[in-house]
Amino acid sequence: MTSRTDSNLAATYRTQGYAVARGVFSPGEVAAMAASFDRFYAEGLRLGRSWRRENLFYRVVPDQNLGRIVRLVQWPSYIDDVLGGVRLDRRLCDLVSPIIGDDLKQIINQMHWKPPGAAMVDFAYHQDCRFRRPASAFRDLGDSYVQTGIAVDPHTPESGAMRVLPGSHLRGDLDMGDERPVLQQTMTDTTLHDKGLNPDDLVDLVLAPGDVAMWSPYLVHGSGANRTARDRRLYINGYVKGDKADRGEPAFRHGVPVPLSGRPAVIHFDAVATRPEPHFVDEDY
Repeated sequence: MTSRTDSNLAATYRTQGYAVARGVFSPGEVAAMAASFDRFYAEGLRLGRSWRRENLFYRVVPDQNLGRIVRLVQWPSYIDDVLGGVRLDRRLCDLVSPIIGDDLKQIINQMHWKPPGAAMVDFAYHQDCRFRRPASAFRDLGDSYVQTGIAVDPHTPESGAMRVLPGSHLRGDLDMGDERPVLQQTMTDTTLHDKGLNPDDLVDLVLAPGDVAMWSPYLVHGSGANRTARDRRLYINGYVKGDKADRGEPAFRHGVPVPLSGRPAVIHFDAVATRPEPHFVDEDY
């Protein structure tokens, strides 16, 4: 891991498959993000089921301990100015531009929760490339896409921080796991052994609020249970070179932020134009 002021940040990313910039967002900025997270979580519980309106999507699932929990919300920035401002923050562009340039689309805008006391908030070991579908819509994925995650709460082994396998991105798409959603499975060493990977090489991605992690779509990673008394929230924004993706919303043109406007782009939801009305869904992730 490295700091935001380290000139080797991009080099660390390229060799290890991930890097960390410390203290990018201030406590006040993190508090504003946390307040948005609280509003979206309350709305998800009010809805009671997974729900979609265009690209805005709430993933609400049963939990044997808490009844129901919100696992994630996709594209909150369409309706939240705070989160919309963060996704276009020039500091994020400055972090990713040495790796993929500053003419960017965004294909991930996502809030993640691990509520305290929840029974199942794991993410099985996986590579994010499995979610870039259809594959034909993305070109040179390893060299054109960077995932970023802003810690809203402390990320520690006890709170279910990500576990990453440094250097695993160099092996490309390993076709990991089965067809079940990664959020319905726990991390198992068998998944790694099956691909010739050593669990002893795993590293905990420890983050303080305001830190920004970056990782490759081919980095092997997962995360476990939250065993603390507080939430573990992560705000994820994934950027791709504008000429390497047929999906996504414009985010930066030559480093200048591009606000959302007009009809929503096709990103995850193929029917965004033909079924824009609000509706409940039963959708795996």
